[in-house]
Amino acid sequence: MSSSVLSNEARRTVLGVNRSANGKVWRERLDAKAASQAMAISQRTEIHEVVGRVLAGREVALQDAEQFLDPTIKDLMPDPSTLVDMDKAAKRVMKAIAEGTRIAVFGDYDVDGATSSALLVRYLKAFGITPDLYIPDRIIDGYGPNPTALTQLYESGARLLITVDCGSTSFEAFETAEKLGLEVVVLDHHQVGETFPNVHALVNPNRQDDLSGQGHLAAVGVTFLFLVALSREIRQFGGPMAARLPNLMDMLDVVALGTVCDVVPLKGLNRAYVVKGLQVMAQRRNVGLSALSDISRVSGKPTPYHLGFMLGPRINAGGRIGDSALGAKLLTCEDRNEAERIAATLERLNQERQALEAIMLEEGEGQAFQKMEAKAGGPAVMLTGSDGWHPGVVGLIASRLKERYQRPSFAIAFNADGIGTGSGRSVQGVDLGSAVRAAVDAGILMKGGGHAMAAGMTVHRDKLDELEAFMDERLSADVEEALSNQELTVDGVLTVAGARLDLLELLEKAGPYGAAHPEPIFVLPSANIKYVDVVGKGHIRATLGGNDGSTLKAIAFKAEDQPLGKALMGARGRALHIAGTLSIDTWQGQPKVQMRIIDVCDPARCKQ
Repeated sequence: MSSSVLSNEARRTVLGVNRSANGKVWRERLDAKAASQAMAISQRTEIHEVVGRVLAGREVALQDAEQFLDPTIKDLMPDPSTLVDMDKAAKRVMKAIAEGTRIAVFGDYDVDGATSSALLVRYLKAFGITPDLYIPDRIIDGYGPNPTALTQLYESGARLLITVDCGSTSFEAFETAEKLGLEVVVLDHHQVGETFPNVHALVNPNRQDDLSGQGHLAAVGVTFLFLVALSREIRQFGGPMAARLPNLMDMLDVVALGTVCDVVPLKGLNRAYVVKGLQVMAQRRNVGLSALSDISRVSGKPTPYHLGFMLGPRINAGGRIGDSALGAKLLTCEDRNEAERIAATLERLNQERQALEAIMLEEGEGQAFQKMEAKAGGPAVMLTGSDGWHPGVVGLIASRLKERYQRPSFAIAFNADGIGTGSGRSVQGVDLGSAVRAAVDAGILMKGGGHAMAAGMTVHRDKLDELEAFMDERLSADVEEALSNQELTVDGVLTVAGARLDLLELLEKAGPYGAAHPEPIFVLPSANIKYVDVVGKGHIRATLGGNDGSTLKAIAFKAEDQPLGKALMGARGRALHIAGTLSIDTWQGQPKVQMRIIDVCDPARCKQ
């Protein structure tokens, strides 16, 4: 059994905290065996012990540690041909390029779809081809290809359609494509059943007959693999086309952005994508990304945090409440003035999205509170919805409710006909996607799908009670187990003075951090709350003091009305045990360490 899932008895509590402000037990990440593994990693790789502890705590094997610290695309790139239909797809697209066939790219409206689309468009432009780009409107078109859109593309002259981050279940749309004579190549990563639509090629590492082992890739990662295969075909074909091949490594900034924002595990090839992509992004070669970074006030070296919480939401804003193609257009833009115009539009849309989210969240939390009060322990899955909600923002509401109530949550926007568009987010250990597909099979949902941690659905208002009962029966045991495991896993204990820049530089060697490779969490014992106040939209900013006079700036995001925020605000001038992650905050060119507080405990009460 891995060290991360050992019994509680094998991992000691930290500072004796049995119940924090967030109701969690604080436990050491490493047991005795994992601590020995950490020491062995440090000795073999000659890295600092703290880095060895981080790697051992994330189940990096001793023999893999050196490659993990310096991942390369070359070493981790699989043969693209191991993916089913990859060679068919590459040969067909190469033929289209050679013959000058009109190509259309159809992408999803999220960041993964935008980055995947941008990759293809930039690649094809190297051969003098400007493909038709179609990003569906979330409200008008819904998710994925539809017959009307494909007919429109065909009538505009397209004869080959490449879909990215969608298409694996678009049976009706591709029946229309077949009748029209529009050939289709699908590049996707979503979970699918045993049957597929009739297309020329369907590349999806999550096909049940695909044995490539690359199912952890985001769509943008699959698209990059496809471009590797396509470049190989063109190189073998030779001639003038081969001379025009673009440098794929220059596009890794876009791949990193889609990979981080789709919250896929940062392991194997995904981690190499992000490590190398961040290096490319720091050079600011992509005009659109550079403009977006400026308007997002990204300073210093780009990190996964910048991608996931600053750049990604702005690109997503177009697909949520504005022009869904704006993100892909920005990422393929080559004119600085045009890029700045698009970036400014996305900034404005993101601010509008934040205002909508605040209104919807207040109503959603009111509904959720009533459900928790109405049933002992609350429902297994939190279902909320309203007529006035915007369909483009429901996923964000679901995510907030999931974080608040620690259970799978759905937010649903209903139209005048009582048809609801819902988005759901899950917790670790609860497969929401399979439950949604089962509800479709049972006739409860009109349509739906997704993966373990996120899902979408269409449901009639009259079916809500039946859906809640179905989810309760199917997922209650998994949710109960997830709720019982209320732990905060801690990597180490530091003093305030120990939270220094040189420690952050060491920790960077084990990064970047993200899904399945979480940021190290450190605890500051009995840190003095020298200053604390509310800033921005419900954030808590604090200054933490050590016994030696040292200080550390800290922030707890969106915590004002949460137990965490209330504990911090009530502790001015007193000491708390503080748990959080460390990052570098660059202000006016000066880097300083900052802590993001995620939990606290009163030393006098934490053992209760």
